[in-house]
Amino acid sequence: MARLLPDELRLADDPFGEAFADDLASRAMGAVVDRLPLMRVPGLSAWVLYMQVRTRVLDDAVRAFTAAGGRQLVLLGAGYDCRALRLPELGDARVFEVDHPATQGHKKAVLARLGAASPARYVTWNFEERPLAELPGALAAAGLDPAAPTLTIWEGVTMYLTEPAIDASLRAIRAWSGAGSQLAMTYFARSRDVRLSLRTRAVKALVARAGEPWRWGWIPDELPAYLRDRGWALARDVAMAEAAQDLLPPARARLVGATDRRIALANAPESIAVAVAARA
Repeated sequence: MARLLPDELRLADDPFGEAFADDLASRAMGAVVDRLPLMRVPGLSAWVLYMQVRTRVLDDAVRAFTAAGGRQLVLLGAGYDCRALRLPELGDARVFEVDHPATQGHKKAVLARLGAASPARYVTWNFEERPLAELPGALAAAGLDPAAPTLTIWEGVTMYLTEPAIDASLRAIRAWSGAGSQLAMTYFARSRDVRLSLRTRAVKALVARAGEPWRWGWIPDELPAYLRDRGWALARDVAMAEAAQDLLPPARARLVGATDRRIALANAPESIAVAVAARA
């Protein structure tokens, strides 16, 4: 849908995204935008801008990592992510996509239909059947060097997991992350005293009805200690609303308004002793 935005609002371009959309949903959205410019469709324009901001912040994290010499990217719960195809900065990097076999099978079929050959290395993983502790070994078998810097992107996943799954995932990510590695993850911010925004409550109810209820979120000021206990040092934690102010014109940035949805960037310490102690 971002391809329907005015040029000045387009922060990231994914020419492959439309191919993965459900046919019925595509026709329904197409019927709406045939009658109205996208920016005049209530709710939909805000959601598309939100996704543009989220995508751009993570794309910029990839660009900064590769500019500093990083050459390994892991997409954990990759879904239909096509960064390996659309970001030229990854041209000489190794990209590992980890996800369920059904999701990967569909993705491969869609890309084959488009004639797009992704350079990504697929690591098929059934999260319900295999322990996360085995994933670092599977990535190494696929060619990942655990001693080299790796950027792991964990996008749109954490809110659906239980706390034990979150804990196991962070420890596994640390195990395949050598000195100089980074973790970029999106998360839902819980609060002790502030109610969820109406928009966030609506999204939460919608995904719950679709069978994917939100289960987890951090209180932002508790996140640094949580990550530190698992071998990570928080470097940046930004609300989508704040990122939107940096990337969009003020009137459009206000549409994003997502103060309870955030992106965190964490660094692996130079020594793995911290991570070893955290796992002990």
